[in-house]
Amino acid sequence: MCHQTVSLVARTLEDAGIATVIVGSARDIVEECGVPRFLFVDFPLGNPCGRPGDVGMQRAIVGMALDLIESAVAPRTTLQAPFRWGDDDWRSNYMSTTA
Repeated sequence: MCHQTVSLVARTLEDAGIATVIVGSARDIVEECGVPRFLFVDFPLGNPCGRPGDVGMQRAIVGMALDLIESAVAPRTTLQAPFRWGDDDWRSNYMSTTA
């Protein structure tokens, strides 16, 4: 599901009294949608909880997201996860037409 769709669903759930937190990498889109809580991860699209097989990182990111539900003090709170994907080679390949 795309970042915008998930963000709009989160807003609807929040209106119904269900707390939400979005974990994603399309910061501009999610913040524009005005979600209550957002954990930004600077990773390639499709990898919001970290590298495949990196259970430690995945648990830490999910833990941060759950903590954000309790710690956010204002609407539209964004927290940036402190993790790096590793190297930044994925950035140069992102949106590349030559695969």
